[in-house]
Amino acid sequence: MGLTRIRTFVWCLAFGGMLVPSISQAQMMVEMPLVTCAQYLAMPPEQSRIFAAWMSGWFNQKTGYTYINLEAYARNVANVQGWCASNPGELVMTGLKRATAPK
Repeated sequence: MGLTRIRTFVWCLAFGGMLVPSISQAQMMVEMPLVTCAQYLAMPPEQSRIFAAWMSGWFNQKTGYTYINLEAYARNVANVQGWCASNPGELVMTGLKRATAPK
């Protein structure tokens, strides 16, 4: 191999090495309103925590809450998980809308 081909090969390896970490940390897009209860319950724990926190923040903003009650949050997450276990085909958003609808 000539010196030019070796340099090209080394540069390609270096460039490929830079791409590997970015590919392995690719982001996942989730259409929040379309997540079913079965999908929510099947999420890995870390993803489930992020999903629950996002949904909580979204609904708190919709209802005008400006404070955090961690005990109520934990209770609400448990209630949603229980409702989802009984309604795996329903959308999580549907259950949350029903729970926060004015009575």
